[in-house]
Amino acid sequence: MKTNRPIFNFHTTATQIVSGLNFSGKRMIITGGAGGIGRETARALASIGIDITLAVRDLKAGHRAAGEISAETGNPNVRAAFLDLADRASITAFVNAWDGPLNALINNAAVMALPELTLTPEGLEMHFAVNHLGHFALAKGLRPALAAGTTEDYASRIVSVSSSAHFSSPVIFDDLHFTYRHYQPWLAYAQSKTANILFAVEATRRWAADGIYATSHTPGYIRTGLQRHLPPDFPEPREPARRKNVEQGAANSCLMVTCPLAEKVGGIYVADCLPQEVAKTRPADLGGVAPYALNADNAKRLWEVSEGILGT
Repeated sequence: MKTNRPIFNFHTTATQIVSGLNFSGKRMIITGGAGGIGRETARALASIGIDITLAVRDLKAGHRAAGEISAETGNPNVRAAFLDLADRASITAFVNAWDGPLNALINNAAVMALPELTLTPEGLEMHFAVNHLGHFALAKGLRPALAAGTTEDYASRIVSVSSSAHFSSPVIFDDLHFTYRHYQPWLAYAQSKTANILFAVEATRRWAADGIYATSHTPGYIRTGLQRHLPPDFPEPREPARRKNVEQGAANSCLMVTCPLAEKVGGIYVADCLPQEVAKTRPADLGGVAPYALNADNAKRLWEVSEGILGT
């Protein structure tokens, strides 16, 4: 597809991604949109006329963010709705309350590096439950709305915010919830981020016929509230130039839901606004994507295991 849009890169911001666009009439949901890169993603997309729903656990913070974004962008169609991704009843209630078509779902919310093994009431490890299973259940529930949101000029999209941390662990199917392994916060987070990438692979395979395409990306290294559980001595990237700000971190999500080149594209992993090649070995700069994260057999297995856990 021909486009006159510029080539984007590591430094590109969400504002630059959406510059000159008009997406009035489109409807999108962003999980975890009350702060961090989720809020900036919402602000940038609201600035081009998109109807935005912030799906948040802290509803007070969500209402405050929605009001601020509306004031900043002049878009009155920004609202917050309660969603707890660790609570199946909350996900069901959110899905049941949704009315009408949906053009894009941005699975942005996450927990990171919980210092102690934390389980949901169902006995599920919290990173896997929130970062993967919650978004998996949400997307499945919203599938009819996403299918209805596909039009001649826009194929519906799901964007999963993953991380270069996926290089630290594949999905360990034999011990998803650290029943036998010694719990390590970073490995728990990494496994869930690999799951985000695999979800995009299998969702596209299953739902492309409905006009729904899913992608995943790493926003890059950004200091936000997500890192609240990291120890004070957790190493920063050695090179300050590899650190991004929130505006840059939101660029990939905005790119994947607005760029014509992302039309009917799915199952890919993006970094610095570019699709990534499979890495043959672990790269020093964590560029590329691990082969196990794009493996079709792994993606199919994860989908079936997830359905089994959720009983769907």
